[in-house]
Amino acid sequence: MIDGMPLLSAEKPLNALYDTALLDLDGVVYIGSRAVPAAPEAVDKARAAGMRVAFVTNNAARTPARVAERLGAMGVDAAPQDVVTSAEAAARLVAERVPAGSPVLVVGDTGLRLALRRWGLRPVSMASDGPVAVVQGYSPRLAYDLMVQGALAVDAGALFVVTNSDATAPLDFGVQPGNGSAARVIAHATGREPLVAGKPMRPLHEEGVLRTGAKTPLVVGDRLDTDIESATVRGAASLLVFSGVTAPAQAVTAPPRHRPSYLAWDLSGINQPHPEVRTGPDEAACGGWTATLSEGRVRLSGRGDRIDGLRALCACAWSAHPHGPPPPEAAEDALAELGLPGGA
Repeated sequence: MIDGMPLLSAEKPLNALYDTALLDLDGVVYIGSRAVPAAPEAVDKARAAGMRVAFVTNNAARTPARVAERLGAMGVDAAPQDVVTSAEAAARLVAERVPAGSPVLVVGDTGLRLALRRWGLRPVSMASDGPVAVVQGYSPRLAYDLMVQGALAVDAGALFVVTNSDATAPLDFGVQPGNGSAARVIAHATGREPLVAGKPMRPLHEEGVLRTGAKTPLVVGDRLDTDIESATVRGAASLLVFSGVTAPAQAVTAPPRHRPSYLAWDLSGINQPHPEVRTGPDEAACGGWTATLSEGRVRLSGRGDRIDGLRALCACAWSAHPHGPPPPEAAEDALAELGLPGGA
């Protein structure tokens, strides 16, 4: 029997229900050097409706000013104060734990160094400088010798903090290893697990809420294990978009902590109402689609907008597995019916 489903409905556009959109960048607003096609117009339309917009990113390499400049070049209006980075969340996390003026070894880029300075800390690059903490963040120029210095300092007892634990990051030409992958070098070498400032942990989400004064934030992201989980950790509503790394099949088989409140193909979903997903014994329906659970598999019938079919499919699969992820094979036929990746 189906016991209910986490997807929410919205008779009004989401921009009328939530006062602030906390937008991830990579995979939501842009991919590599280009904007996601729907993003510039979606941001403008949300703001025109009265919704505040903040760009909340796990990427710690660039400063907020540089990120805002980059967004502007892509047609997305942004000021430095609209950008909240994991570097800033990490700097706050460290500053709350060590004395002002303390040396902190930076295994990262300019954005991380400047964030630490703004919090009254002194960035250094050598373990011989006696750092009380090591902070690692993504950098396309990350050198092995700098990771060695970080490992030496952590092994000597320095606090170990990483800006984020993303295993991958999307680029124009594909998916590259992210900061979480690089951070495993120091963690594996020292046997010390780091504190994580970025999504899905609370510090970055709290930084975004504090910066915007949000009362009813909507977290928008393309990653289940960072964006959506960060919303779950704080009890906030979330919108999963499929313009980045998450495929529909991964959404269907998501465990409870990775299940979003809303689904949309791209960022335009923040300016749209979201239809009700109707449930009954062993089934869920949305729009012209009905998903039915039979012998451990979800079958899909009907016609209409494919996103409605995916909503029905997710609701049925999630509700049949309220405490864990549905098995991948449970929805293969239904995904194929929708013509979505992951189908047979």
